[in-house]
Amino acid sequence: MNYGKRGVVEQARALNSGTNKWGKKISLFGFYIILALMFAVVIIGTSAGIGVFNGIRDTAPSISNINVTPKGFSTFVYDTDGNQIAKLVSTDSNRIPVSWDMIPENLAHAFVAIEDERFYEHNGIDIQGIIRAGIVGLTSGHFSEGASTITQQLLKNNVFSGWTNESKLQSVKRKIQEQYLAIQLEKTMSKEEILLNYMNTINLGSNTLGVQAASLRYFNKSVSELSLSECAVIAAITQNPSRFNPITHPDKNSVRRQKVLDHMLKHNFITQIEYDQASSDDVYSRIQNVNQETGGDTTINSYFVDALTNDILADLIEAGYNETQAYTLLYSGGLKIYSTQNPKIQAICDDVFSNEENYPAGTKYLLSYELSVKSSDGTVTNHSTEMFQTYFKNKNSSFNLLFSSHEDAEAAIEEYKAAVMADGDTVLGEKYNLLPQPQVSITVEEQSTGYIVAMVGGRGQKTASRTFNRATDAYRQPGSTYKVLSTYAPGIDSAGLTLATVFNDAPYAYEDGTLVKNWWGAEYRGLNTVRTAIKDSMNVIAVEAITLITPQLAFDYLKNFGFTTLTDGVYINGKYYSDVQQSTALGGLTYGVKNYELNAAYAAIANGGVYIEPKLYTKVVDHDGNVILDNTEAKAKRIIKETTAFLLTSAMQDVVTSGTGGSVNFGTTQIAGKTGTTSDYKDVWFAGYTNYYTATTWTGYDNYVSMKDSAEKNLSKTMWRKVMARIHEDLPYSSFSVPEGIVTATVCSRSGKQPIEGLCNGTLMSEYFEEGTVPTESCDVHYAGTMCAIDGCPATEYCPFKTAGVFELTPEVPPALQSGFVNYTPTNSAYTTVTDENGNETRVLNTCHHTLEFMVQPGIDQIIAAEQASAIAAAQPVAEQPQTTEAPAAPQPSEESVVNEVSEDVSAGN
Repeated sequence: MNYGKRGVVEQARALNSGTNKWGKKISLFGFYIILALMFAVVIIGTSAGIGVFNGIRDTAPSISNINVTPKGFSTFVYDTDGNQIAKLVSTDSNRIPVSWDMIPENLAHAFVAIEDERFYEHNGIDIQGIIRAGIVGLTSGHFSEGASTITQQLLKNNVFSGWTNESKLQSVKRKIQEQYLAIQLEKTMSKEEILLNYMNTINLGSNTLGVQAASLRYFNKSVSELSLSECAVIAAITQNPSRFNPITHPDKNSVRRQKVLDHMLKHNFITQIEYDQASSDDVYSRIQNVNQETGGDTTINSYFVDALTNDILADLIEAGYNETQAYTLLYSGGLKIYSTQNPKIQAICDDVFSNEENYPAGTKYLLSYELSVKSSDGTVTNHSTEMFQTYFKNKNSSFNLLFSSHEDAEAAIEEYKAAVMADGDTVLGEKYNLLPQPQVSITVEEQSTGYIVAMVGGRGQKTASRTFNRATDAYRQPGSTYKVLSTYAPGIDSAGLTLATVFNDAPYAYEDGTLVKNWWGAEYRGLNTVRTAIKDSMNVIAVEAITLITPQLAFDYLKNFGFTTLTDGVYINGKYYSDVQQSTALGGLTYGVKNYELNAAYAAIANGGVYIEPKLYTKVVDHDGNVILDNTEAKAKRIIKETTAFLLTSAMQDVVTSGTGGSVNFGTTQIAGKTGTTSDYKDVWFAGYTNYYTATTWTGYDNYVSMKDSAEKNLSKTMWRKVMARIHEDLPYSSFSVPEGIVTATVCSRSGKQPIEGLCNGTLMSEYFEEGTVPTESCDVHYAGTMCAIDGCPATEYCPFKTAGVFELTPEVPPALQSGFVNYTPTNSAYTTVTDENGNETRVLNTCHHTLEFMVQPGIDQIIAAEQASAIAAAQPVAEQPQTTEAPAAPQPSEESVVNEVSEDVSAGN
């Protein structure tokens, strides 16, 4: 660039030249063109937007035609044969509409304060709330904060109930229409009318719709009589009726209730004095003690229908409905629900489980009791079951709320009332219930489809719908049913175990040093295969096996088996719990399992290793015939190999034919299954299957009392056999088929390896294996050596009766685990019996009795001569027989075991 005088002059001439002037004019013209185009786009876009908005608005329902008052149709449930099995009550049956003059001012203010604080100011939509929600969404990255007004919620619940299947574009359209109609509705209805319809419509939990039904359900009085504190409780429910239910979740409702009161104080709906009084009110004690079942059910649904109802509500919510919409649709949407219930099988289950003759004599009754007393000075005292129990425990420390008859329970109630009531006291409310014990549950599933064909969730008269269902709601410890699922399934499937793998049943401890006990007591049975460990439900071997494959692998497989109650780590009251642990092999879990989930896990084995998510219905059709829930397609996944499933089935056949579950065998088809019993017989299970169906039964006391009577201990197996025998009466005999990839081989049962001629002749066994897993190593347990001809043990150097023999090399037990046993000397030799300090006997390894001390005792010559004479008389006939080491006789049950199993089944043949 030339910045001299001449250069500057030349630049000035260029700027003033004609060519440059034309360029400037062209550039300016282009700018105007672009500006005009941009303006046109804005005008066209705005016009188009207005046009689209007007189009959406014009297609909205006419405000003169919409109805925001409660309405609905009954819903029907059908079984697999097309028979109607239940009628779910309509909206009007679950709702008690009230007029505005019955609504307490505090209740109306409570809903406004927590749901729509500018309700009395806006015209149907809350612009300020929308802006606030937008700002929160932009700053947080999550547009989760709502801005719907009460007017919009009323429209959404009663006019736009089918919005969940809409596309994004349809969603925008619906929201615009919703806001438009909210403005129009506020022109045609007063604020009081809108709020009244809203309060008569909303779902408030526990089968209640509307504030009057909720008031009766939770407080046993009309809505017009509610206090400020009680109004806040009900208003706190509406955001999430399940989570904030004041009966099942009083702690969560309490937090939400306090928020309601805070908002009411903030907006001057209440005074500070009223706020303080309401905040200090012990409202939840009243709810827990005097609440009554209301709802609107004209009939009491079965446990199956209860479970079905809960599943459909959950699936509707997952599909996008909120709690109120899902409940309203189910109970007033005129739906047709096609269930998986097989009417014949359900009838069998109902007949068996309702027949009191099938239960042990001496039924006990568990009492629950609630009492509300008003004293002469106006003070109200609420008495709970816990207070009742404490009173009697102070008199008898073993009192457990169980009574032998209704009369005994009623006498105890009268005694309690006499003790806690004074002259002039008045009973405001009293409720008690007596449940027969032990309780029971069963789930029956068709494993090839995942259909739950029958279910029973309890014993005794069912008094309401959607009550406690022990098949789906109870968390109980699974005991030894978990050995197969947690340990042997993953071990065989991916950790190198076979049914012939041998473990040593000997003193063994958990990592914390606690000794693992077998269910039969202190005796140990030495070397045993996995097949035998499953058949006889051996605890020590199960813990040894899970330790070998790792508890983490066990946990991962259990999750694949469909268990939702497992935890890999949680703090409860400051203590750490985890199901990734050794005791998981024996069913020692943090929370326990549900019957229907345990049954589904065994159904996966019965189905060749393919887990199918259990289902209670196939489809749900709305009032117009549209399928709104399609559950026909099986949700299936392979979780173990088909060969693994067969090997487990083969082992569990032994449980039924010669093991702990022998009494369930009804003989008309092949059966496989597993028993399960927890400490002190607090839970007893049987999970088993045929080629047709899988069923799991549970028995136990609701209050975790131990079952003492042998008939109670065997009740689970008794009920399983009675149900499954009748189910299979008309079904052809069916054997479990051997899949491809399975071979047989002969191994030594004491080592699980290839037998050695001349050493393993007496311990040969034929076993199934997955191809490629047949052991190639030779037996390393048996060895030849010098034997004492008198007692068959390895001879000491001082033994005068030495002869050739065959012995077993048994793994030594750590010295730390031997300290509790007298004379426990684990050597590589045959079994002998020793006694511990408590008098318990156990079989251990030892040499013959001809020790140095024995041989130098006085009169030894006569002792040896007597032994020789005895040997000639007794041992000579068997001198030519091969040497074998016999397992000890079947042990008898012990009440002192950590995890028990029932050995002798007294109910067999009943």
